[in-house]
Amino acid sequence: MIFTDILALIVVYIYVAIIFVVAEMVLKTRPEVSRKFLHIMVGNMIFAMPFFSDPWMMVWFLTLPITIALFFLTEYSPVKIENSVTESGHALGLFFYAGIWTILIAVFTTIAPANDPKHFIWIVALAIVPMVYGDGFAALIGQKFGKLKYTVFGGTKSVEGSLTMFVITSVMSVFVWMTFSSIGCAMPEFNMGYILMISAVATVCEALSYGGVDNLTVPAITSILYYLVAAL
Repeated sequence: MIFTDILALIVVYIYVAIIFVVAEMVLKTRPEVSRKFLHIMVGNMIFAMPFFSDPWMMVWFLTLPITIALFFLTEYSPVKIENSVTESGHALGLFFYAGIWTILIAVFTTIAPANDPKHFIWIVALAIVPMVYGDGFAALIGQKFGKLKYTVFGGTKSVEGSLTMFVITSVMSVFVWMTFSSIGCAMPEFNMGYILMISAVATVCEALSYGGVDNLTVPAITSILYYLVAAL
């Protein structure tokens, strides 16, 4: 571990701690908003990924510890810890949310060239975008403005929420692609068609998922699609 990794870890941990405090204390009277606030704001960690010299540093010292900590905040934990954030949504939603970061970073670091462990880190970032921004804003917009409801596999969604997910995912994917390219990440040639197609698939996948499992399925499918169409 080099100095830049230590500095990046310190900055990210301070940022995440502040977000958790704000979500738990300041927004405590509105637990669902608190949960989505946490959902979206913690997701900004994707912009810290390129600054780690080795993605495994993120796994061992950041995403995996956070995943374990979030498990202890669920109803399945052997130690009961009362909190308004995880209790406001699906029992394992935030646990899955953190867990998929760990899985994706580990997988794409493992298959990356030995001399460039960060080669596919852009795929991880783009795979996280629909879960963080798309789903996060879709829930907020859908709850407040959703009038056209539909039910799939027992889960009720809104057309307004799904459209929001598609639009936000597309816009933020472009932003992340351009940002990673501008700071020197090895990116393929920009292709808007890929982004629109994969954003649409992510939206459909979210609509078909229920019970917090979309935090696993959406990033997993998105990452596979980006690898197939843009990396191979």
